Parts: sequence; structure tokens; C-alpha cells
Amino acid sequence: MTRPGLEVPDTAVGVLGDEGHELFDLLSSMGHEQVVFSHDPSCDYRGIIAVHDTTLGPALGGTRFWPYESDRGAVIDVLRLSRGMTYKAAVAGLNLGGGKAVIIGDNKTRDREMLMRAHGRAVDSLGGRYITAEDVGVSVEDMDLVHMETEFVVGIQGRSGDPSPVTAYGVYRGIKACAHKRYGEDSLKERAVAVQGAGHVGYHLCRYLTEEGAKVYVADIDDAKTGRAAADLGVEVVPTEQIYLVDADIFAPCALGAILNDTTIPALEVDIVAGAANNQLDRPEHADMLRERRILYAPDYVINAGGLINVYSELVGWSLERANRKAGEIYNVLLAIFDLAETEGMTSSEAADRVAERRLERVGRLHRGPF
Repeated sequence: MTRPGLEVPDTAVGVLGDEGHELFDLLSSMGHEQVVFSHDPSCDYRGIIAVHDTTLGPALGGTRFWPYESDRGAVIDVLRLSRGMTYKAAVAGLNLGGGKAVIIGDNKTRDREMLMRAHGRAVDSLGGRYITAEDVGVSVEDMDLVHMETEFVVGIQGRSGDPSPVTAYGVYRGIKACAHKRYGEDSLKERAVAVQGAGHVGYHLCRYLTEEGAKVYVADIDDAKTGRAAADLGVEVVPTEQIYLVDADIFAPCALGAILNDTTIPALEVDIVAGAANNQLDRPEHADMLRERRILYAPDYVINAGGLINVYSELVGWSLERANRKAGEIYNVLLAIFDLAETEGMTSSEAADRVAERRLERVGRLHRGPF
């Protein structure tokens, strides 16, 4: 199975290139089972649903609403994100496969009902192989609109709702595990933490950190979000381009992906990178760069699994307390991954992949016929 951090090869992107069959080569190389392209001209709905792997259960992953610069960019994003969801569910010990959806368009639009209902119909057409939830650019209210057309949706109001607090709690527990590994104790009191992104997850993470007595620095492209965090939590706001340069103990990326790259990694002045963003590594070799700089890296799909745990709790009827308890187990999962990486002489990303692939392989071997 292909690792979540691998680049999508430019020459393999077919629907995006000249040869139609190249798309199937790409899906095969990345291990995807199914990709569905949907369009409803009545509301200009353009959506893509990717089902990566259903070995462990139905594919679950959020819907991202984003103004992609190209269809090619949207396809690459949904393929990478759906694959990451497979690994996330496997490492978290959940009976779920990996999937993701993207809607191409302006996520600031207020005319959303028909758009979301069209997406609900696209989701419903898969008959439960894919279950959706909220993601970047999509709200709980949007999920209620999707729910008008399909039962295969979680994170709606009155049920598990916004997954951000549980995601943030899992990241917080993961950061404490990193501190334990690096410093010999998991206290974050007086530790300096640079948080990139003050949205739903970033804000709640800042709350957990400041409550423990950490010194928190925050950057976000949205001044309203940093202003709220500063007013409510007493964090220090820094310019977005300066967040990589903060002299801190921990860097917590909680915005979009590919922010650990050739430019930013050499600039970091931290011991630990641990945050909620997906696909943080621009390329797989950037995990090696972090290791060479002796920066402890918490693989993103491990530490940010709290959101998936939150919506899974809706499917199986867990209470919020139990969902938080399960998210708190990210602490021990990360410690086990760090120990495996140290023992085998590999990066933490490679160790996380091995743990995920081992569970997928073992479950895949289970006999499913009559006994």
C-alpha cells in the first residue's frame, strides 16, 4: 500500500492530462477503490468523492469546500486526503475505511442549500460506501442540508456536532506525548508553543495550552480569528510569515497542508512539530529533514484523529466523554510510534505507516465466510 505522504506523480494525473487511462494508473498506484465525479448545472455543483480503502469498514471522511485553482488540484487533494483517512482510521483503531470529498467553488457563498443538497445526492448514490462529515469550508449547518438528501452523513446538529473540540483535545494530548518523549515529562507549563491557524481547532488547542500555563504564539491569515484568541486566551499574535521563526519549544501547524518544506524546515527553532493540519509534509523526504534536525515530528494523521473519532462516536452511539477518552489515547499511540521509529531506525512517519498497514493487513486476512 502506498504511503500517505507520497507525492502524486505529475505524469500520472490522467483526467488532468491527455491520456484517460492514466487516471486509473494513478488510482491503482495510490490504492484507491473508487472516485466519483458529480456535476449539477442547476446550482453549478462540482464535486469529487474518493473512496480509498474499505477493508476496515465504510469510507468516512469530511467534505472540503475550496476554490481550487484547477480541477487537477482538486483531484490531487481528494486523493491524498482520502488515503490519509484510511491510515488515520487504522492507527486510531476504528472500524472505518478512508474516503474524502471536495466541492470546487467559492466557500464564502451564502447560497448554499441547493449546492449542499446536490452534494448529498452524490453521497447517497454510493449507498453507504462513503459517509461524509464537515471539513474546511463546510459547517455543521451545511451538513444538515446534506442530510436532507442522504442518511450517510455525520456531524450534524443534535448529534456529534462540531468535531473541532475533540480534534483539539487529541492534538493537545499528542503534544503532551511529544513533550514526554523529548523532555522526559509531559508538562507544558511555561513551554512556548507556536500555533499556526486560529480557526476552530487552533482556537480550542490554544485554550488547552493556555489553561496548562503554556506561552502561546498564534498566526492566522484572518485577523478576526487571532484577535478573538488574543482577547479570550491572552495569546501573543505574530505575523503569518513569522510563525516559523518564533523561538519556541513546539510548532503546532493547524492550518492547511504542505507547510513543512525546503524553506520552512531550516527556519524552525523548535524541538517538536505537532499539530492538527492534514498533509503537513510537502514531500516524504521532509520527514527525514526533520529527523536530521533532531525535531520530533508527530505524524499528522495520527495526532489529528480526534475529529474522526468524534464522528465515529455518532455512528456507534458513544457519549462525548467516551469520544474524548478515545481521543486521549492518541498519547499512547504516539509514544508507541516513537518507540518503533527509534528501534527500527526510521522516521516517525514511516513507523506510523507501518502500524496502519499492519492493522489493515491483519483485518484483511480475517475470514468473512460462514463458520
